Amino acid sequence: MTITCPQCKTRHDIDESRIPPQATMARCRRCGHRFPLEAKSKGNGNGNVSEESKKALMEEGGREARIIGVMLSKGGVGKTTTAVNLSAGLAMAGFQTLLIDTDTQGQGSYMLGVTPECGLTELLMGEVGHDDAIVNARDNLWLLAGGKSLAGVKRVIDRKDFGGEWTLSESLAPLSTRFDYIIVDSSPGWDPVTVNVLFYVQEVLTPVSLEAMSLQGLSEFLKSLNAIRRYNDKVRHEYILPTFLDKRVKHPFELLDRLSKIYPDIMCKPIRYNVRLSEAPASGMTIFEFAPQSPGAQDYGELVKRIAGEGKGMTAVKTADDGSTDGTRVSSPLHERGGAPKSAPVEIRSVTAH
Repeated sequence: MTITCPQCKTRHDIDESRIPPQATMARCRRCGHRFPLEAKSKGNGNGNVSEESKKALMEEGGREARIIGVMLSKGGVGKTTTAVNLSAGLAMAGFQTLLIDTDTQGQGSYMLGVTPECGLTELLMGEVGHDDAIVNARDNLWLLAGGKSLAGVKRVIDRKDFGGEWTLSESLAPLSTRFDYIIVDSSPGWDPVTVNVLFYVQEVLTPVSLEAMSLQGLSEFLKSLNAIRRYNDKVRHEYILPTFLDKRVKHPFELLDRLSKIYPDIMCKPIRYNVRLSEAPASGMTIFEFAPQSPGAQDYGELVKRIAGEGKGMTAVKTADDGSTDGTRVSSPLHERGGAPKSAPVEIRSVTAH
């Protein structure tokens, strides 16, 4: 059957067999308009939608991704390592996860051992659609790649007279119902793409290497984040992740203690210094694949547990006795269906029951 949005006239093909009887409202993904399911459609022949047909709308709009930006203006703190391994860990736990690389270095592709033909730049420029821009890197894990071409996107954003900060959000909006988690790896520094990321993400995770310059970089970043929050109060600073904790040296523990006292509620367990984390990218592997028993795998497993455990209706990643992740799926109603996220030929975003 076909449902037509009364506002933008977009036609949505629906499988009639999969809509719950209590659902009476739909939202058009194209224009966002909400309308009753009794709107004009080709369903049972009388302009009304059958009870069975409503199930498809619930299937297509049944989830909304948590969008987390891995960000700090200082480089060399482990942002890409964190973004890649966090995404991989969530995917191993059974969550449909999208990693978005907004860095011109494009290291996300390198670390995952994939070579996409196109990516974020082509999507933002309208050269390809979402399905063509995204590459399946692992089970449950997809990548929207960055690269040098993003430098041109920055110029395009700069030339916009109005609303340039929403460029990323507008282009990526349809993806939010196709994934459970969207992890955004940001570039160091402060540029139009970084601002766009902060207008797109809901939560911010800041990796902070345990050295004095990184703490100063955190302070500067938080000032900039607070300035953004005056215009986008939906973005929240949720996590601080200490990285490069070297137990052989006393100074990192002093810095860790300072951070813990200043930000006790958002501190994550630190990532220990581990040479395996720097070796894994050369093999195009995540730390869970390259050295599953290593301290790096254990520590990033703890990060996945922290973040996944705070998702509604989700339990933590299961770990082995030695602390390493074993890839056990997380119990979650979102994942009972299994398989890849659908490309949503039905353009209805959600259904509400009254």
